[in-house]
Amino acid sequence: MSADKPAKPAKEKPSAYNKALGLLVRREQSARELKAKLDRSGFSRDESATAIDALKKQAYQSDERFAELLARSRAANGYGPRRIFAELKSHGISDAWINAAINGLDCDWRELARRQLQRQYGRKPAADARESSRRAAFLLRRGFDAATVSVLTRADIGDPGDEFD
Repeated sequence: MSADKPAKPAKEKPSAYNKALGLLVRREQSARELKAKLDRSGFSRDESATAIDALKKQAYQSDERFAELLARSRAANGYGPRRIFAELKSHGISDAWINAAINGLDCDWRELARRQLQRQYGRKPAADARESSRRAAFLLRRGFDAATVSVLTRADIGDPGDEFD
């Protein structure tokens, strides 16, 4: 004789609030990022907005805190202020909070750029203008401003970072 096993009840879908809270437990996230993840999970716009508002009121989600953490993390990984600004902007963070987060860093950008240049190319000076240009492009991609890059590489560059403004 075989005993029939009772059917397992279907797993109940978590609420938008619980889903967002679970995401925030793993790491800090911007409101825009949470909204996109909730949308992909099939929650309605109203449900997502209500959940995110509740999380903000309880201080579980804060774009300002997210901006500070991301800026600190990126600077520690050797990225410059222009790159950090662009990344935070892509997360929907306001310019005011981005500027506050970047200005709140106790960072010597020129020294950070110099260390990145040494890490990538060593201590030997550039052999020629082409090598100087390559080094300048490296620092520009990492988000350092043209003036800093020019001083460190002695390369003649304009201000190619207009796309970040």
